[in-house]
Amino acid sequence: MRIALDAMGSDRGPAEMVAGAALAVREADVRVTLIGNEHEIRPAMEKEGISHIVDLVPTTQVVTMHDSPIEAIRKKIDSSIVVAFGLLKRGEVDAVVSPGNSGAVMAAAIKFLGRLKDISRPGIAGVFPTLKGPVVVMDVGANVDCRPKHLLQFGIMASAFSRVVFGVENPRVGLLSIGEEGGKGNALVKSTHGLLAASVLNYIGNVEGRDTFQGDVDVIVCDGFVGNVCLKLSEGLAEAILTMLRDEISKTMKAKLGYYLAKDAFMNFKKRVDYAEYGGAPLLGLNGTGVICHGRSNRLAIKNAIRVADE
Repeated sequence: MRIALDAMGSDRGPAEMVAGAALAVREADVRVTLIGNEHEIRPAMEKEGISHIVDLVPTTQVVTMHDSPIEAIRKKIDSSIVVAFGLLKRGEVDAVVSPGNSGAVMAAAIKFLGRLKDISRPGIAGVFPTLKGPVVVMDVGANVDCRPKHLLQFGIMASAFSRVVFGVENPRVGLLSIGEEGGKGNALVKSTHGLLAASVLNYIGNVEGRDTFQGDVDVIVCDGFVGNVCLKLSEGLAEAILTMLRDEISKTMKAKLGYYLAKDAFMNFKKRVDYAEYGGAPLLGLNGTGVICHGRSNRLAIKNAIRVADE
């Protein structure tokens, strides 16, 4: 599998992206092509010792987080995001991974790859850990303003993703709302409830935010505004809990001893809630494979995002 990695989109800089690529090519049967500023990327490749196994396509422009997505892909044609999806369109790579401006990534993906048949809007499928197994939440940021038919399509795509990637035979689909009753929610949720209920999906009805991590549903459907808030809130809560635990453990000798005895359990918990372990979120609905990562992704997150793209 040939993966194009946008090395210029991360808050941590190209060197961290190169380190993530190095982990990926050493652990999996993938070929990575780094896209970006050669003067910054080449020294990092030499430091990691991967110049002979990783390709580099140099670019001269960078799409920032402050750029307008449409303007960026129209004017910055030699940016790492645009060039990466151009490679995918021409069949020179099999997938694109980017930690850059998500709006620009989506715009470039649609421009170069197009949508799948009957899909109005591609979306971002986030994978959340639960008490029983992963839950796919869609959309988590690509589409802020949606219509009921868009949410129905998110349910169809996320259900297919859950079935194929996680092996769930008949994924249970829930609609995120402020109450379990079908009459609860705003106009969008109420209209979508009827569409999902009439579909061939295994629709179990409305679910509330507290149900996200219980594991009783395999797919949760929502618009990108709500989904992104859920994503960022969940990540922030996980980080806060880990910080609080560290603070409490450091206060007394008894707590430190308890941590020593339960260290493996604490490390396993950290691994379950760490976003870096999940790598990136796939863009579903495209006529091709694209994965969006956090802007602050570290090398572990990039390695796992490449793994997700490979899968």
